[in-house]
Amino acid sequence: MDAERTSRVGALLREWRRRRRLSQLDLAHLADTSPRHLSCVETGRARPSRAMVLRLSAALDVPLRERNTLLLAAGHAPEYRESGLDDEGMASVRAALETMLTAHEPYPAVVVDRRWDVVTGNRAMSVLMTGVPPRLLEPRPNVFRLTLHPEGLAPRLANLAQVRSLFLERLLRQVNATGDAELRALYEEVRRYPALPGEEGTGGDPAAPPGPVQVPLRVRTPLGELSMFSTMATFGAPADVTLSELAIELFYPLDEFTERSLRALGAESGAAG
Repeated sequence: MDAERTSRVGALLREWRRRRRLSQLDLAHLADTSPRHLSCVETGRARPSRAMVLRLSAALDVPLRERNTLLLAAGHAPEYRESGLDDEGMASVRAALETMLTAHEPYPAVVVDRRWDVVTGNRAMSVLMTGVPPRLLEPRPNVFRLTLHPEGLAPRLANLAQVRSLFLERLLRQVNATGDAELRALYEEVRRYPALPGEEGTGGDPAAPPGPVQVPLRVRTPLGELSMFSTMATFGAPADVTLSELAIELFYPLDEFTERSLRALGAESGAAG
């Protein structure tokens, strides 16, 4: 059993090293160990200590979930807990998320997990979710399905070709960086969504002046075309797997018309509430 574990953790570490495009010499230097010892670990001739697994994981920038996997493969207990977002110990996190989402209104904001499933969002997200069929919202909406599925947001995007290219590139980059099988399956699914009629003509406007964002989100709505860009925020120095995998996407208006429209929708929603 020890030999099997040593071989398994060695193979996993070698896979992560190759994924990060590091030589054994490079990784040994980053993890403050010798190339000879690293070679023995990777080939299964040496079992790494708990401290060594953690040092190598940090040097390889391995996500917390996979660090636990490496520890278990080496015969050690996991280092990082995985809490439910509803757990009592996550109350401060829930409060922080609620504060950020509410404060960002009337602009849309959403919290996603590592699979890009929507955990929660603010009321302004309705401008992007309107008209999406229930089957794309259950059990949890997924950002890539919502955006690129022919029955989702895709038909309302004025620059669908640009957005599709950007989203697929972003997802593939994440798949290659993490080796996550679920993300790989999601990528294979969404890349096979059929192109919509006229999509080849939904790129950028060549007559438009250059803007600060290469690919904005241009959404057709009853109010007119809204143009937005987004930023991503994560929690610093997480010690919990769940927390490490949360990200907050904040949308901002790219022009005055979009800003006025979102503020008007926010005022209308507030009055209705």
